[in-house]
Amino acid sequence: MAEGFEVTPWKVEGKIDYDVFARQAGIRPIDDGLKERIKRITGDLHFMLRRNIYYAHRELNWLLDEYEKGNKFYLYTGIAPSGSMTIGHLIPFVFAQWLQEKFDAEIYIQIPDEEKFLAKKGLTLEGIHQLAYEDALDILALGFKKGKTKIFFDTDYAGHLYRHAVRVAKRLTFSSVKDAFGMTNEANIGWIFYTSMQAVPAFLKSVEENRNVPCLIPLAIDQDVHFRLARDVVEKLGYYKPSIIHAKFLPALSGASKMSASDKSETIYIEDDHAAVEKKIGRAFTGQQATAELQKRYGGDVDKCVVCQYYRFFFEQDDRKLESIFHAERSGTMLAGEHKAHLAKTINAYLDDLRKKREYYRDRLDDYIVRD
Repeated sequence: MAEGFEVTPWKVEGKIDYDVFARQAGIRPIDDGLKERIKRITGDLHFMLRRNIYYAHRELNWLLDEYEKGNKFYLYTGIAPSGSMTIGHLIPFVFAQWLQEKFDAEIYIQIPDEEKFLAKKGLTLEGIHQLAYEDALDILALGFKKGKTKIFFDTDYAGHLYRHAVRVAKRLTFSSVKDAFGMTNEANIGWIFYTSMQAVPAFLKSVEENRNVPCLIPLAIDQDVHFRLARDVVEKLGYYKPSIIHAKFLPALSGASKMSASDKSETIYIEDDHAAVEKKIGRAFTGQQATAELQKRYGGDVDKCVVCQYYRFFFEQDDRKLESIFHAERSGTMLAGEHKAHLAKTINAYLDDLRKKREYYRDRLDDYIVRD
């Protein structure tokens, strides 16, 4: 917490300074030149890139060099289940689906059904395994391509992953893992080993094809430390280091830096019904003036307003429409109640559509899941 915040895969505290995090982690900003290069290749630019939600990277230019030489990359991302997915959890998958479409890329989606069992108390392995299936449905509802999408649960695919994880684990020391994740001597050995399992999909396709295949990992910044540890090990094993593209966090409804799945009042879950969404958004921090009269006179702060940020991160992809929402906030022409009611309606329509689509895949999961 030396900089006033802490970011690990299991704990995010304080107000995050994303520029400071980038310097600490040794990641590079996605500058205008890199955005223009992506746009030239894909024909457009995803709204999360335009708005600096995906804001930093590791070796993305190298990956695009390889792509333009004809050495196509594959995608790798995932989620560790511990409860219902939140709208914040969707961000890497929404972006990954766009990457898959634009680059015609295969994607490996790891759902580690052992991670939270090892790292948290009060969870059963069987319960998390069932949650993993529900997460897979939510992910597939975003439109990933059949035949180019592989989803695997660690406990079902351990025979395939473990033989490579031990090669990673042999080159990672206990002290480096403990220091990187802030573990103590009381941490169980499964939790300490876990990062070796998470590293494997970053070079798994290279193993399977017996040639080096570039890998791109879209992730939120809390997951970067796994690959900060593993990238050099992967290279020593003879494979390309994975390229990584880093996202900022969707803020909590209170305005805190990260929506937390463990705080039900601060989080919108995919399973939330209309009334729950309306109630939660009704409590969201807006940053508007103390009274309607003052708001009309002075306007509000877009950067502090959670409602505006939810539109920016996710729920308004058209930049002109987003600017209209921002103008209404800055000018004071839209008061908090109307602002929140419109966002709640937008979120509910999105979740209704997502839940409808996820049911389509319930009897089709085996077309996407790979097992030992």
